[in-house]
Amino acid sequence: MASSGSADPHSTGEDGLSFSERHYFSSYDHFGIHEEMLKDETRTLSYRNAIYQNSHMFKGKVVLDVGCGTGILSMFAARAGAKHVIGVDMSSIIEMAKKIVEINGFSDKITLLRGKMEEVVLPFEKVDIIISEWMGYFLLYESMLDTVLLARDKYLAPGGLIFPDRATLQIAAIEDGDYKEEKIEFWSDVYGFDYSPFKSVALTEPLVDTVDMKAVATDFSTLLDLDLYTCTKEDLEFSADFSVRARRNDFIHAFIAWFDIEFSKCHKPIRFSTGPHSKYTHWKQTVFYTQETITINHGETIEGRLTSKPNAINPRDLDIAIDYKFSPESDESRGITGHMEYKMC
Repeated sequence: MASSGSADPHSTGEDGLSFSERHYFSSYDHFGIHEEMLKDETRTLSYRNAIYQNSHMFKGKVVLDVGCGTGILSMFAARAGAKHVIGVDMSSIIEMAKKIVEINGFSDKITLLRGKMEEVVLPFEKVDIIISEWMGYFLLYESMLDTVLLARDKYLAPGGLIFPDRATLQIAAIEDGDYKEEKIEFWSDVYGFDYSPFKSVALTEPLVDTVDMKAVATDFSTLLDLDLYTCTKEDLEFSADFSVRARRNDFIHAFIAWFDIEFSKCHKPIRFSTGPHSKYTHWKQTVFYTQETITINHGETIEGRLTSKPNAINPRDLDIAIDYKFSPESDESRGITGHMEYKMC
């Protein structure tokens, strides 16, 4: 969560960055976050396989790595035979990436530029391929996707490729009574004192955590399907209806969301998921607790609508609302209509 303080998130410093932008980019200055991402084998090996198994697509091509970080994707592309790779990143970690590129013998093949994508000057007028690991929690939290789309519109040659090129966001409902009791009901009695006003605050903060597949009580529904060749920045602010059907008799305490990624233009398409049914990723899943507990029977359905938009003060944060309705025909007394608002920050 962004640190609080008196600084105006819209004010800019000598570097031309707002407080919120500076906070975002500086978070990637630290070694630990890059270690976590590099050790995420689902993430890193999916990119490596997409590039190495399709080296015929990269051979002799100019590649742009948007948000290059430590340069791992740039080096994958160079090793796959790219003519030249340009990596762009605003974080100071790029200075370490330059050393890594040099000691691995790619200085003649990889150019690393520190700056904002809309301001840097590339050594090539157009590029053949854009690669980027832009995804955030809930797909779009602190996402760089709008930067990737800017690079696409400005630099990608006609017929050029984007790796990856498709992302879908999914939602399901879970039973999570024990953790909800620990997280929310804790505030009812804090060392003998009533802290209940914190309950509403706790409910508005989505939890990023690993959800056991056994907790998932419904099927899933697709909220968002992005084709990176055609989507626009406006598509990243969305409202989507969903419907999830119970797989068993259970109690519902929360909704969860995750995303799936696809490299569809590969000779053999490569995909990975950040869902509870898949191998661990550092993105985990995003949990949205509800005020009420829903008592649901096998085959019954929860209908809803999720709305997500960038926060007006800090657009890298997200304002998310979920409206949901449960109307069981067999027992109207179990019916529930709810509205929850959340902020990912």
